[in-house]
Amino acid sequence: MARRTAKKASRKKATKKKASRKKAGRRTKKATGDLIISKSRTKAAASINVSGEFYAALDQAVRNMIATAEQRATDNNRRTLRPHDL
Repeated sequence: MARRTAKKASRKKATKKKASRKKAGRRTKKATGDLIISKSRTKAAASINVSGEFYAALDQAVRNMIATAEQRATDNNRRTLRPHDL
């Protein structure tokens, strides 16, 4: 009986080790094609329903705003984005 219990315990340890390896493997950087904005926060901020296509359009608008602000900062010989760059 003691052998069976020891085998079960060692199996559980092995299973836990495998699970921790899988979790560590999931932590990767997001691809550049991912959305900048949070869908859940956007939906919470709106008082009406939000279309699935809206998120992509909002993401593109934000990316354009960032690019414009970045260009304005570099034109002014700065390497920091400030609120007035928007």
